[in-house]
Amino acid sequence: MSSLLIKNGRVIDPSSSVDQVSDLLIENGKVSRVGRGIQVPGIPTLDASGLIVAPGFIDIHVHLREPGREDEETIESGSQAAAAGGFTSICCMPNTDPINDSPTVTHYIVKEAERRAVTRVFPIGAISLGSAGEKLAEIGEMVTAGAVGISDDGKPVMNGQLMRRAMEYSLPFKVPVIEHCEDLHLSAHGSMNEGYQSTVLGLKGMSRTAEDTMAARDIILAELTGAHIHIAHLSTRGTLNLVRDAKRKGIHATCEVTPHHFTLTDAACCGYDTNTKMSPPLRTDDDVEALIEGLVDGTIDCIATDHAPHNPNEKMLEFDRAPFGIIGLETALGLSLTRLFHTGKIDLKRLIELLTINPARIINKPLGTLGIGADGDVTLFSTEAEWVYDVNQTKSKSRNCPFHGMKLKGQVAGTVVAGKAVYRNERLLQK
Repeated sequence: MSSLLIKNGRVIDPSSSVDQVSDLLIENGKVSRVGRGIQVPGIPTLDASGLIVAPGFIDIHVHLREPGREDEETIESGSQAAAAGGFTSICCMPNTDPINDSPTVTHYIVKEAERRAVTRVFPIGAISLGSAGEKLAEIGEMVTAGAVGISDDGKPVMNGQLMRRAMEYSLPFKVPVIEHCEDLHLSAHGSMNEGYQSTVLGLKGMSRTAEDTMAARDIILAELTGAHIHIAHLSTRGTLNLVRDAKRKGIHATCEVTPHHFTLTDAACCGYDTNTKMSPPLRTDDDVEALIEGLVDGTIDCIATDHAPHNPNEKMLEFDRAPFGIIGLETALGLSLTRLFHTGKIDLKRLIELLTINPARIINKPLGTLGIGADGDVTLFSTEAEWVYDVNQTKSKSRNCPFHGMKLKGQVAGTVVAGKAVYRNERLLQK
């Protein structure tokens, strides 16, 4: 843990309703003072003039591929990409090889992160053994080893009774049950959203009802059990309305959306670019409009990337044979500012809330705040810096991204974890 003085930035901390030009002092890895005119000789100083100083961003949906597919990503490279995107904490999904369905794998991830990651890394354990949907995994032991949630990720739990038992088992451990909502029978063999565009392209579609029906089931089970259900990468108006209604009823339901789902539609698939293939798939203009409505009215709790690196040889297959997923850690802030803030949809306080205190609450960690005594995790960024994303400059080991060459407005300037600067954009952060 380190000490650092950040001066002259606009400090925005939704957790404490702070929004003012201030200095921020971190001592021994913890926030110790916030105010003007702080002077502490002998410790490193960053001049944040013209920059936003926010609590460190948290991404609760990342695929690090280690153990098993280190050719696509490692804990080290993924954390470096996260830092370049302004994230100080990331949660890694369990679809590794072997799957993170035991305390042994959870412990491995925690220890490797301590050794090699530049950000905080929190594992998410599998719901079922092998994510096969047949028998519960060692949930309690994984939580004890460091897991902050449970999910079978891209292999949704089709067995409703098993999902009910998982929810009941999660209660004493106070961890969210994170669901990739998809009825695999309704979406079988699909490669993009079912609709006009899939018909034109001659590709089998994935019906939005596959997401909506599974979300409805899980919300009903959450009401029955009292468990915390978290809907991952929500993508349809129907599922958004289900979550909105659940919250009105007092059901413990939260959800996330990805930047690619509120930025692109299924029309992006028209060139058969496999970098536009993801699950859930890109949807329609109406769905994008609904997601933005949910971000504005508070129905959506957080923004997560679903960063999913793939080997380029696999992504170069035909569209219907290529794997789902894109990388997204380094474009998340730029896309969010460009699509949401600069269009006047949401203000900075709301955007920062979606990236900090809200995801921290979902995983029950005392992060996402710059309160006195909090961990000294900070993200510095410019709202006005214009830049063009070059996927060949990414810190990730993979390159599967549809935003290559896109001009964005708003960029990360620096990332600080426990008082240590782990990423610096020299163009925006001179000293």
